[in-house]
Amino acid sequence: MLLYLHGFNSSPGSHKANLIREYCQQNRPDIRLEIPQLPHFPKRAADYLDAFVSSHIRDYNIGLVGSSLGGYLSTWLNDKYGCRAVVVNPAVRPYELLSDFLGQQTNPYTLQSYVLEDKHISELKALEVASLRCANDFWLLQQQGDEVLDYRQAVEKYQHSQSTIEEGGDHSFIGFERYPEKIVEFLQL
Repeated sequence: MLLYLHGFNSSPGSHKANLIREYCQQNRPDIRLEIPQLPHFPKRAADYLDAFVSSHIRDYNIGLVGSSLGGYLSTWLNDKYGCRAVVVNPAVRPYELLSDFLGQQTNPYTLQSYVLEDKHISELKALEVASLRCANDFWLLQQQGDEVLDYRQAVEKYQHSQSTIEEGGDHSFIGFERYPEKIVEFLQL
């Protein structure tokens, strides 16, 4: 099973999610692909993912792909369940960045409105994985031109993991279509 986790204010309809979906449909229809719409609040998202993975881990080899905040959640799931993960321009300390986004939010994909509060920042901190249990479980895909996150945080966090660090690019990870086949191979699916 490939479990794709989108980022903050994103959705299963994001560009990278669609590229993963198209690749699996055309080349690997044997892979069960799950791309859930994650709850906006960290604890709800973590509870949802915990329940989902715990109910499927015995029946499936679960590989994770996490983009931005989804990379942070993938790291947390790896720590809890040992699933291999590809993290794409991952958020390393999202609680620092999202402190600037407190208040009213609207997801541009779903048009859902919600209020981000201080307690949600605390919920994010509670999910932090201080050090990777098994660095070999991760592949970092990072572009240095990420305008949202400081790419150096991810390079440091995943320094002992397989890494592809590209000059330029942006937070959306330009040219992601080059990677779905290699992602599936890395995840051993």
